[in-house]
Amino acid sequence: MTLRDLFAYVSAHPDYVIFFFALLPFAALLGSFLDGDRGHTSPWKYIYSGIIYLVCIPGIFALTLNVYLFLFEKQSVLNMNLVTQVLPILSMVITLLIIRRNMDMSYIPGFDKLSGLLMLITAVLGLMWIIDRTHIIAFIQLRFEVVLLVFIGLLLMLRFGLKKAFG
Repeated sequence: MTLRDLFAYVSAHPDYVIFFFALLPFAALLGSFLDGDRGHTSPWKYIYSGIIYLVCIPGIFALTLNVYLFLFEKQSVLNMNLVTQVLPILSMVITLLIIRRNMDMSYIPGFDKLSGLLMLITAVLGLMWIIDRTHIIAFIQLRFEVVLLVFIGLLLMLRFGLKKAFG
């Protein structure tokens, strides 16, 4: 089964996916009503952490997939699949807004790792896009190992610069 087959199956049978991505913001909203401003305490922060991971991992994947499809595959916005490309991102944004309204995200265990992962994915996609647009391999005729080392060096420089800029 390929990723395309999985997306075709999910598009043909969207009930469970729609239920899953509708349940997560509802669970965050229900948790915000039940916790009574104790979202930073021990059981609630782990519940919120589970909800955040359940919504952010598919949301980040869908966001990355959309960027890839639009930048590299030249997919039209009109051909977007609402269930697999829009719903995870929309559910992620709504869930994070509900949880952020209720508590500070610094209490969520590992949330800084998720934002770091998103920054790393963004940096890698940006570097891939720059390399794709400049056709550096076609102009210079470098060996693949050298291009890989340059790519890793640029990624490390970008990460170092982001750490310096955002603390």
